[in-house]
Amino acid sequence: MTSDCHRHFKVYKPYGYLSQFITNQNKAGKHKLLGELNDFPEGTMSIGRLDKDSEGLLLLTTNGKLSTKITAGNSEKEYYVQLDGEITDEAVSQLKQGVEISIYGKPYQTKNCKAEKLRVAPVFPERARKIRDERHGPTSWVSITLTEGKFRQVKKMTAAVGFPTLRLVRVRIGNEKLENMKDGEVIEIDQVAL
Repeated sequence: MTSDCHRHFKVYKPYGYLSQFITNQNKAGKHKLLGELNDFPEGTMSIGRLDKDSEGLLLLTTNGKLSTKITAGNSEKEYYVQLDGEITDEAVSQLKQGVEISIYGKPYQTKNCKAEKLRVAPVFPERARKIRDERHGPTSWVSITLTEGKFRQVKKMTAAVGFPTLRLVRVRIGNEKLENMKDGEVIEIDQVAL
């Protein structure tokens, strides 16, 4: 039990899971939910979200104030993104400077961010749904670090510079890192390191 009586978890959210515990959709039985990964205490909520097709670090807490502080604040979120094609230096520069994307049908200019091409492809657990292979052309990896988090923002950003996202894995939120966690693994932590 943590000192503030709240409990906190870090989770490697697998591909295909929703970042929630319940769904209001009629086809609820088709979706995998976070509660299937562990017996979380009542009142546990995710801090931010990853869409169904994204993977990686997700923080959970029973502390609603902490959740609001992280999602509304300037906590950095770092993503490793596999792209369709060999990304150019020019495209990386565009990502850093911010690009125009559409959020709910309205134009939105993303803030400056950190972006760099990864020279060596990161190693992650094999995904449940296969990603296309080299026969369909080259791929590359970038690291993108944001302090904002609009709906499907990273995927929209990479598409805007001409390199659609094939796989997206969040590797860091603030000072909490995915490190060598396994797909679906849940670790209880004493506190969330911002």
